[in-house]
Order: sequence, then structure tokens, then C-alpha cells
Amino acid sequence: MPDLLLGQAYYLRFDPKLFKAQQPYAPLGTLYAASYLRQRGHSVALFDAMLAESVAAWAVAIEEQRPRLAAVYEDSFNYLSKMCLLRMREAAFEMIDHAVRAHVPIVVSGSDASDHPELYLRRGAVAVIIGEGEITFADLADRILAKASIEDVPGIAYLDDACAVKRTNPRPFIKSLDEMPFPAWDLVDIDRYRQTWHGHHGYHSMNIATTRGCPYHCNWCAKPIYGQRYATRSPKAVVEEIAWLKHHFAPDHLWVVDDVFGLKPGWVEEFAALVNESNARIPFRCLMRADQVTESVAKALASAGCRMLWMGAESGSQKVLDAMEKGLRVDDIRTASRLLKGAGIDVGVFLQFGYPGETWTDIEATLQLAREIEPADIGVSVSYPLPGTGFYERVRQELGVKQNWFDSSDLATMYKATYAPEVYRRVHGLVHHEFRARKSASALSALVRTPWEMRPSHARRAASWIYNRSALAVTRWRLQNLRVEPSC
Repeated sequence: MPDLLLGQAYYLRFDPKLFKAQQPYAPLGTLYAASYLRQRGHSVALFDAMLAESVAAWAVAIEEQRPRLAAVYEDSFNYLSKMCLLRMREAAFEMIDHAVRAHVPIVVSGSDASDHPELYLRRGAVAVIIGEGEITFADLADRILAKASIEDVPGIAYLDDACAVKRTNPRPFIKSLDEMPFPAWDLVDIDRYRQTWHGHHGYHSMNIATTRGCPYHCNWCAKPIYGQRYATRSPKAVVEEIAWLKHHFAPDHLWVVDDVFGLKPGWVEEFAALVNESNARIPFRCLMRADQVTESVAKALASAGCRMLWMGAESGSQKVLDAMEKGLRVDDIRTASRLLKGAGIDVGVFLQFGYPGETWTDIEATLQLAREIEPADIGVSVSYPLPGTGFYERVRQELGVKQNWFDSSDLATMYKATYAPEVYRRVHGLVHHEFRARKSASALSALVRTPWEMRPSHARRAASWIYNRSALAVTRWRLQNLRVEPSC
């Protein structure tokens, strides 16, 4: 019987768009908590919701494991957990219910719980961890298992004897990330992840974190866990972990989950040198700001094994970027794309539509930017007001009962944007149809030069090109009819 059973409430099966993609990653933040709890002397078991069929599997795990304490400990490195999706909140509530019925005390840690601790406490959680969670959870576990008071544990919310929500003093952030133990990968069914990846994509990808937080002030970006803090592991520590992963699990690819990778000057160059010295090179993808990408950084990324770099371009309109307080110029995005492609690195871009004040001219500028830089992959969303952001405060009075997306494909604006929600859904489709048609056309053009390399996949590419070109025309026509320009 373990002291602790840790689970998370992001069930891949409950998110249709991501379930279809079949690119599951183990809950890295939960694994960090598990390894730290072990370091503090606790025995730990893991319930991995990412691959679970339903919440009923959590009830089975509680019954079989009979832990002394349970936790819904969200993966704070997973952007989907940070989106505070309603379907996952429902799942977390059901997990709390199962623990309560089994008379197992349960605590919760995550972005949504940090924003709305009362919801989780009144559902039955003993405590909600606010912010960075490993040390707080270990202190909580010590107290709860000893049946001692938790009222002076820093970094939590709890219900007092009068059922009022109380918050303790904030917990200081972990000073040295290098001192944290590696995530508890031995608790994960690696073979199942590997089979899923190989079965759908032909390779196996694992996740790793090199930083925590982001120091920038984009006013739509929620930061309930780390705030404005930005902490970096040393290149040496990161390379040691990559070498360890390579030795024990031999992944074909890594996803570096940082909000901003390699921000510290010289970090990427030192990292690249150590990767090659240590024979720790594994192809990876990461996320950086466009204004971080210099010729030196691009070359170092390529040398370290970076295959794709994602940028939060957001908009092709400087007016919109300034309103978002992005601190970025549109030309930075163009320059970064050119430098990365020149170094042999694919570029992925995130685009965001519907920010207050955005006009059709701004939308067209974003569409044109995507055409210019021709990204290898693309992510499209609409602006999403989350608590704690300037954007949320700006539109707060316009929000109704629904204030969160149900799943990642929701894309509801929930506030008064320039155009009706259906317009943004069509813009979302427009971007994807253009992107897929271009990708198919590019593959077919290459075939013209080397016809002897024809494969069955080229027939699928041709069909994709025909479908997306047709869908593109229909979508443009529908947008023209749906669009109603504001009167003032």
C-alpha cells in the first residue's frame, strides 16, 4: 500500500481533437512531484489519466492501491492543463468524489485549482496547492499522514472550521532547479506510450523541461503556477538528463515543454556544445520567441538536434501585437523564420484571432504572414480570457456563465469580439485549408521533379490538395456572407 497515489485529470480520451492526433505525453509535472515525494521518504504510485479509458479507472486504482493520501496533481508543463478545460475540471471533480467515497483524503494542484480553489475545496479536497507544488505537496503529505494541522503550510488554500476558504502565505519558488531529482519515469508505462507513437507516427517522443515560467508580459497569457518568474536549469544538468533518457528509454524524439526555451544569453550555444561532447543528441522540438533567434542561436539549435521550433507569432498585425503587449515586431517573425530555415530547422507558428479591436485588415495581415513564412506546422486559436490576465480583466464584464472552453476544440470567444463566433471558426478552417493545400502542393511539385519516387502517399496528397482547395473556396464564400462589419 503506497503512502500516496498521484493522478492528473487531463484524459486524452476526453479531448477529441488531441485524441485523434494520438501524440500522448506522460504527465511530466506529476512525475516531478512523485520523484520529490520519494526523496522526502514517501512511497508513491501513479495513475496516468493520459492513457486511461475513463475516470472509473481512477476509482479502481484507489480500490486496489488503498493509498493513505491521494492527489489530483496536474501537469503544469502541459499547455492543455493550463487551458483549464471544463471537461477536465469535471473529471477532477469525479476523481475527488471517488476518493471521498473511499475515505481517502485528497489534495489538488493545478492551474484551474489555483484560480478557483473554492470549487475544489467544496467538492471535497482537503487542500488546494497554489502555485509551484512539489515542496508544498511534500509538506502537506507529512502533515496529513501524521494527522497534524495544515493551517500553517505555506502555499495552500483550505476550508477552516467555519467552512470559509483560507489561504496561507505564498510558498517561495524553488531556487535551484538543478537540485530537483529527475522525473519518476519508472512509474510510467513507457511501452504503451512507445507503441502508441510508433503505431501512429513511426517514432517515439518523450518530454523534458529545461525551464519554468516566462518573464514576458503578454496580457492574454495566464501564469497561475509560476507568475512572472523564469528559472533555468543549467545546460549541464539538462544534457545529463537527456543522456539518461537516451540510455534508459532510447526515445527517437524529445518535446522540450518550456514556455520559452534557452532565453538566457549563451545558454543554447553552451547546451549544443555539451550535447555533442556527451553524445546525447536526440532530435527535438521546442518553443522560443522570434526575437530570440539570431544566426548564432539558429546554428546552435541545429547542432543540438532541433528539428522544429515553434514561435508564438499570434498576429501579422503590429497593431494587434502591441495591444497584446507581446513586445515583438512582425519583422522579428519573418527574420526568425528565415534564419531557422537557413539552418535546416522547420518552423511552427501559433496564430491567434479575435483579440479585441482586431479588424478584418488585421486578420488578412495574419493570413498573409502565414503565407509568407510557409510554416511546416501551424496552430490556430481564438483569444481565450483566463483569470489573472489583463485580457481577462478587460473583457470580464462581457463574460457570461461560460468562462472556460469545454475541450481544446471549443474555440468560443465568450466575450464581444469584432465578429460573430462563427466567423472565427471559419477563419480557423480557412487557415488550415490553406496550410494543408500548400503542403500537398509542395509534395506534388517535388514529385514532378522526381517522378520515379512516386508512392501511394502521393495519391493521398493529390486527394488532400483537391479537397482542401475546394473547401477553401467554400470557406471564403461563407466568410464573405457571414462577415458583418461593425457600425462604429
